[in-house]
Amino acid sequence: MPKQKTHSGAKKRFKITGSGKLMKQQAGMRHNLEGKASKRTRRLNQDQVLSPADAKQAKKLLGR
Repeated sequence: MPKQKTHSGAKKRFKITGSGKLMKQQAGMRHNLEGKASKRTRRLNQDQVLSPADAKQAKKLLGR
């Protein structure tokens, strides 16, 4: 049986932590940054843990 290929889009968007959780980049850091408060941009720049429902689907795409 052939090997399953990793989804190219998923491997660019998610990273797996040592404990097996999936991390993603928070949305809202692409444009209009001058209009957002510095406090808000710092918060948006942090990685976020993927919700369990989304993590199940993303793990399949990553071949895990």
